[in-house]
Amino acid sequence: MRVNDVHQILVGKTVLVVEDDPDSLEIAVTLLEFHQMHILTATNGKLALEAIAQTTPDFIISDLSMPEMSGWDLINQLKADRRTMDIPVIALTAHAMNGDRQKAIAAGFHNYLIKPLNPESFIADLVSVISDVLV
Repeated sequence: MRVNDVHQILVGKTVLVVEDDPDSLEIAVTLLEFHQMHILTATNGKLALEAIAQTTPDFIISDLSMPEMSGWDLINQLKADRRTMDIPVIALTAHAMNGDRQKAIAAGFHNYLIKPLNPESFIADLVSVISDVLV
């Protein structure tokens, strides 16, 4: 896929990035800003739910291990609510264990990414999810 095609798919989309690690959050936001996306941020699942109540994002990227409310708890809350159950959510983790990808997909995540983020594969994964679900 050409860079212009990728940019056209991503530009103007609203994404909520839920990440408690400042460095990982900064990397994700920088990559998303490059494609002129509208970016919302939250540092845990509880704050993510508050952000979603104000603005429904096109999709969510969520860390799995966070204080207050984990990404696992967040996906359960989102899937239990008819207003949010169809929002695509991508899992993000630094603590990948054998079988976690399958567990994440079974829980309702659309994809599972491992930190540290590789810029090219991160954007390719986003385009894949958006193309499958939103376009």
